[in-house]
Amino acid sequence: MSDLDQLTQSLARNLKRWRGERGYTLDALAARSGVSRGMIIQIEQARTNPSVGTTVKLADALGISITTLLDYEQGPQVRVVPAEQAVRMWSTDAGSRAILLVGTEKRGPLELWSWRLMPGEGSSSDAHPPGTVEMLQVTAGVLTLDVDGEAHSVPAGSSATFESGVPHAYRNEGTEPVEMTLAVSVPPPH
Repeated sequence: MSDLDQLTQSLARNLKRWRGERGYTLDALAARSGVSRGMIIQIEQARTNPSVGTTVKLADALGISITTLLDYEQGPQVRVVPAEQAVRMWSTDAGSRAILLVGTEKRGPLELWSWRLMPGEGSSSDAHPPGTVEMLQVTAGVLTLDVDGEAHSVPAGSSATFESGVPHAYRNEGTEPVEMTLAVSVPPPH
């Protein structure tokens, strides 16, 4: 079974499980997430591999991290995630990529990501739940961080933090790859 097949099966199993634990019907989850009922059915039946944006919307609507939605495991206090088990969420032929390194549900979902954006590429995100905070550090290149329509330049060696309850995007408008580490903290569901 390929990595993509394993990811699709894990997402199907976990989405169905978490939807059931929350007591959400297909229609209720569709309304909360903005993802169509038909798409949710396809995901739960492992007949499609949804976009990162769709997966994030579903995780947000369920009040869990994307890590938990993709691979739910109860473990010991220390959990080491080998490099080969980090989840590549998206990539392009040019070499851009986002890898979910590790996450936890303690005190609200918290995720740690490794990103690479090749020149001319970017990634946009819808608003996350109110109170969500992102922190990043750029280790190579110059990141253009767009938060609610306002662009900010974040050069290598610099860090940034922002509340991501608004539309936001990461772009590489330079000539060299952008490398960054990103942490996302989502408030626990009420």
